Amino acid sequence: MRSKTFVGLFLLSVGLSGCAGTMSGAGPYKGDIESRNTAYDLVDINANTIAQFMRASPKPTATTITRPIPPVVRLMGGDVINVLITDNAPEGTGLFAPLSTGGTQLKVRIDSQGMISLPYVGHQFVAGMTLVQVEEMIRQRLRGVTSDVQAHVDLVGDLSGSILVAGAVKNPGRFSTLQGPLTLLDAINQAGGPVMEPYLVNVTVRNGNQAVTLNYEEVLAGKNIVLQPNSEVVLDRSRQRFVAMGAVTQPGLHDLPSQNSSLLDALGSVGGLKETNANPKGVFVFRMGDSNLASAPKPIVMRIDMRDPAAVFYAKQVILKPDDTIYVTNAAVYEWQKIIAPIVQTLVLGRTIDALQN
Repeated sequence: MRSKTFVGLFLLSVGLSGCAGTMSGAGPYKGDIESRNTAYDLVDINANTIAQFMRASPKPTATTITRPIPPVVRLMGGDVINVLITDNAPEGTGLFAPLSTGGTQLKVRIDSQGMISLPYVGHQFVAGMTLVQVEEMIRQRLRGVTSDVQAHVDLVGDLSGSILVAGAVKNPGRFSTLQGPLTLLDAINQAGGPVMEPYLVNVTVRNGNQAVTLNYEEVLAGKNIVLQPNSEVVLDRSRQRFVAMGAVTQPGLHDLPSQNSSLLDALGSVGGLKETNANPKGVFVFRMGDSNLASAPKPIVMRIDMRDPAAVFYAKQVILKPDDTIYVTNAAVYEWQKIIAPIVQTLVLGRTIDALQN
């Protein structure tokens, strides 16, 4: 009876350990990656193959400065204008105050229909007009009504010329251009700057006619632009992520450590290889082909042997791209330990049962 119990436990443990050897782990075995490569190109990283995976030569820093050019401001509904009208008729006979006393000042908001209303001028459509055009319109409407009239118009609430900054900034909102035109960096700085590292931020600028997206590091490097009135600036997270799997200290989805992160940088950011179970000869980088191309190349699997001292230098030069996957296989001895451990536990359990029955 005791022998049957022991044999049953032993066979059960062997069966379970066999399943563990087949189904356990975070991904394929090293041998499977190296042999079943019809769906991808397997490349050993060494002195002869590393050139195509290295970072490109850095571009020189731009020395030009973006100089804001005052844009033509055209009024729209919601703008607030200050209208100064002066009348140089003999004292007491004019409809408006003379310039010597400061003239007559009227603050007017343009309504949703683009209209304003002024004394003796009436309701006038001004949306789309410049300030100079509004001044000329007022003089024309008052000609013959009073003598030697003068008009001056200032924009004091500029919905038409303001810039909206939204998304991943500290203080999103709408910012005025009354003090002068804004560059992209001006607008972002007025909104408190981005809430993430520059390389993790994409900046989209929309002005009604076109939209352009830049990485914030590119803007800092010299791609600053002058914003058109009524533009929208949206900052959001750039997809600069990679996946770490297998025998690494911190597997999962991670942000790239920098704009041009190397494989070594990425391994360092996830705590490196697990010494207890990692196979240093089984470090792989999985990279998809460019799906936007009609004749997209096959995916690439890079293999690097970290036992080779030169591999540290290679890993420092290989640039990791967004959506790459780093996969570190388990060492063979660790896989055997997963198989043997249940068997040893069964033997100990069998001896314990045998001792109790005796």
